[in-house]
Amino acid sequence: MLPLLCARFPAFAGPETDGKDAFTLEIRGKSIEVFTYRPKNFDGGRLIVVMHGMNRNARDYRDNAVTLGDRFGALIAAPAFDLGQFPVEAYQRGGVTRDSKPQPESEWTFRYVWDVVGEMRRREDRPGMECRLIGHSAGGQFLTRLAGFMPGDAARIIAGNPGNLLFPTHDMPFQYGFGGLPEALAGDDALKSYLAAPLTLYLGLDDTGTANLDMTENAMRQGATRIERGRACFRMGEALAREKGWPFGWRLVEAPGVAHDSKALFAHPQAAEALFGGSSGALEPH
Repeated sequence: MLPLLCARFPAFAGPETDGKDAFTLEIRGKSIEVFTYRPKNFDGGRLIVVMHGMNRNARDYRDNAVTLGDRFGALIAAPAFDLGQFPVEAYQRGGVTRDSKPQPESEWTFRYVWDVVGEMRRREDRPGMECRLIGHSAGGQFLTRLAGFMPGDAARIIAGNPGNLLFPTHDMPFQYGFGGLPEALAGDDALKSYLAAPLTLYLGLDDTGTANLDMTENAMRQGATRIERGRACFRMGEALAREKGWPFGWRLVEAPGVAHDSKALFAHPQAAEALFGGSSGALEPH
């Protein structure tokens, strides 16, 4: 269920104009700058929200995603979750815990993503506009946790090259798994919901380096590289869903020739499979 919005938004000024733009949302005491791109072939049907990595460079991520906007006729929105307002526990881990203690939903950072989605729909006067989320690196980490706890009405949630992931297990502590969380967040119902989420793990096959890679004990239990960790998470989810007889909504998409590079991952031909699955996604009827 989507959270209720309690935000002060700019006055509605009609649909965005074509090209690059930006605006700021003041939401529950936070100030979030949103970098946008509206391609000339946008017909009002699609929104892609882009989640930046650890450098918090949302403008660059918007620029890197222009290729997605043009290719798929989609409106692009890249919100900036700056380090001062959203430290690692609030961004990469989604704010689900603080100092290792579970927080109420009202404190989760995922809510701000859905505020941004609501504002983009409002600006276009299209409350039912289809939404997909894509993130890379730290943004991919964030989206695995969003898929687990607040997937909203996303048509697809694409986690690109995450350095660690939310594994569907109680054998790893949160952020790596569901261990240590209360039953309401980590019981069978929660795991079943997570496995049914429209999550795609989108992995560059050349992302085998260790620069800025989480090398802690629990991260290494997930695998030695990002590609190993992504594959292992998918296999665990697939096996658990099969064992329990639960729906499984995940996909695994791999991009040959791509290392730890959001621009290359977004521009790769496999981006169509990651975002839309089984079709080119290029302006087919909505």
